[in-house]
Amino acid sequence: MISIYNIKPRFQRLLTPVLTALHKAGVTANQITLSSLALSFCIGFTCWFGPEHHLLFLALPIGLFIRMALNALDGMMARTYNQQSKSGELLNELGDVVSDLFVFFPLLRFEWNNVYLIVLFISLSTVNEFAGIMGKVISGERRYEGPMGKSDRAFALGVYGICCFFVLL
Repeated sequence: MISIYNIKPRFQRLLTPVLTALHKAGVTANQITLSSLALSFCIGFTCWFGPEHHLLFLALPIGLFIRMALNALDGMMARTYNQQSKSGELLNELGDVVSDLFVFFPLLRFEWNNVYLIVLFISLSTVNEFAGIMGKVISGERRYEGPMGKSDRAFALGVYGICCFFVLL
């Protein structure tokens, strides 16, 4: 299946120098996860004001690209530097769902005429994350494939943000 997730290994290789620098600075995987959560809140807060200041729609593609980098880095940090833990795994998974809610919720403000589609998108995103976690419960391996996984949602919303920026320009 076509997915942005297919390019993750190449993306991770590009992030390796950043990973090394963060580790040398004493940054932990859980700190990266919390940073991603804070960034998602900032993206959502910024996009809330997008209709009044259309330049803010660029927070979606830029912010979500950085969020995807942070999501890759937290897992790389945990695996590479032996920082894996059950609490870190829980923080990562819950953080992803809460981060999505932070980013998606503002869409309700300026896409009110599409409220049902937005609610459906949010609901299916949550179900998608839950299904991936269930893969770990059943098989011992977290599953990421499938339509509209985390990276695919970020890409789609980034494109949406660019479209909103140029349409309102």
